[in-house]
Amino acid sequence: MSRRPKNIKEALPGLSRIFSRFAPQIRKQKLLIGASFLALLAETAFRLLEPWPLKLIFDYIIVSGFQTEALPIPALRGLNPVTLLTIFTGAIVAIALARAAAAYCSTVGMAIAATQVMTEIRGNLYTHLQRLSLSFHSKIKSGDLITRVTYDVERLREATVTAALPLFTNILTLIGMLGVMFWLNWELATLAIAAFPLFVFSTFRTTKSIQGVARTQRKREGAMAATAAEAIGAIKVVQALSLQKILEGAFASQNKKSLKDGARVQRLSAALERSVEALVALATALVLWRGVQLVLTQAISPGDLLVFINYLKTAFKPMRYLAKYTGQIAKATASGERIIDLLDAVPDIRDTRGAIAAPPFRGKVQFENVTFAYEPEQPVLRNVSFTIKPGQQVALVGPSGGGKSSLVSLLLRLYDPLEGRILIDGRDLREYKLDSLRQQISIVLQDSVLFAVSVRDNISYGSLTATQQEIEAAAKLANAHDFIMAMPQGYNTVLSERGSTLSGGQRQRIAIARAAVRQAPIVILDEPTTGLDNQNERAVSEALDRLTAGRTTFIISHNLRTTEQADVILYIEQGKVLETGTHQELICHGGRYATLYRMQAAIGNEVLGEDYALKAE
Repeated sequence: MSRRPKNIKEALPGLSRIFSRFAPQIRKQKLLIGASFLALLAETAFRLLEPWPLKLIFDYIIVSGFQTEALPIPALRGLNPVTLLTIFTGAIVAIALARAAAAYCSTVGMAIAATQVMTEIRGNLYTHLQRLSLSFHSKIKSGDLITRVTYDVERLREATVTAALPLFTNILTLIGMLGVMFWLNWELATLAIAAFPLFVFSTFRTTKSIQGVARTQRKREGAMAATAAEAIGAIKVVQALSLQKILEGAFASQNKKSLKDGARVQRLSAALERSVEALVALATALVLWRGVQLVLTQAISPGDLLVFINYLKTAFKPMRYLAKYTGQIAKATASGERIIDLLDAVPDIRDTRGAIAAPPFRGKVQFENVTFAYEPEQPVLRNVSFTIKPGQQVALVGPSGGGKSSLVSLLLRLYDPLEGRILIDGRDLREYKLDSLRQQISIVLQDSVLFAVSVRDNISYGSLTATQQEIEAAAKLANAHDFIMAMPQGYNTVLSERGSTLSGGQRQRIAIARAAVRQAPIVILDEPTTGLDNQNERAVSEALDRLTAGRTTFIISHNLRTTEQADVILYIEQGKVLETGTHQELICHGGRYATLYRMQAAIGNEVLGEDYALKAE
């Protein structure tokens, strides 16, 4: 039995890693776990006592012909058989009730402790997930991440209460019963454990197979969740392009593979259970064969044999539990390893050692020989250098894929450059703490994301300390106050997911209000008016003019009419700043910007800017 912990560790190597990784959370519940463990010991003690009243009934009432003078409890000697029988049967009930109460306290206490531990782990996991860099999120599917935060944590909690705790309880009982069995008769005890080596060999070999299949199944379930999340998130496109059958086929393929894995786990677990039952029958037969002989020779009493048989069936119960819950424990271990893998992921972008809280920015921005790539050997920006003075408005123009959005992503420090540096007010971005940097930059995107909370909350996400007056002032600046007040509950109206029940112009104006309430000295506008009709475009443009007044502003746009008034225009193509200057200067220069502008002016359709930019060479 001394090798048992080692074998379990070898069969389920992730368990030690899980307990080690979550030890700080477990230690916080040490009082509750300690009390539950004491209740567990009490349950084990009562379970060991359960067959002894029955032994006394057999040995001193039934078999002995009512010879109660030999009872090992002096206080009971001399009592009549009916009284003794009443006492012993009452003891059976009392022991069972006491064991049930101890088991209840142990199970409930451990369940509460496990829930509190897993709640903290889930919170830490979600917090960590929010701080992982965009480079990580671009490689991992969102559905798989959601599965880890929700389903994997829950599976780990359930396995702790419904599998690990019963298994541990019965292992304690097994140790106690083996001790009592050897005390009663070493020969029968030796026969009882003769089947253990066979069990250990078959169980742990099967356990390894179950764990491998379970880990594969968890990966498939994560892939299914990712496929479902992707399809549901883009349901409008899916239905418009009639892609349902294609996506259903991909999901069905993954679902069938997961089903096969699940069925294989069940087959392995069922085979293990049947093997255990056969070993129990073998051990029981051996003990009965030799035990009856010992009773006939009066080496042991019939009650002793009765205790042995009772203990034997109970002693093998942990084996049944291990066989029954091997699949569940293996799946939980796989889930725990997936959680740890996510927690161990290190953000590429994080506060550097010695980083300071950024002071209020004036808004001077410098790029010095900046080179950046998402993938090695494929630069998106190449040796980019420029300087923007506080309060200036800079327009980033050029063909799609040229590096404009990457440039402003670097300014937000969503990524770090491979070479060169970016400075705000003369100091490298990496010297500032991330939160203090990003809190001083507002951003309005082409497809601004709104959350399924109230309008007030959506705007206040720009500044969590904003008052109601500041929120309304920001909404008025964004030309959003009037249509917000026309909603059923005004600012308390809860929006649908991503604000899908609002028009594009309304979503943009709420997003502008969210940017305005932050009152940041630096503003980024990424195609904020694309796709809007003329009326909404005018309302949004007016709001943007008020938002950016006096602030350092970066505007990304293919519509060159919106960039004419910029203080500086950067024409970016293939990761390089090819032209720099004001609108008039670049027109006089007659380069690519001038060619693109004349094409747009002649055609009168700004959306062709992207297509014709490639021909401007």
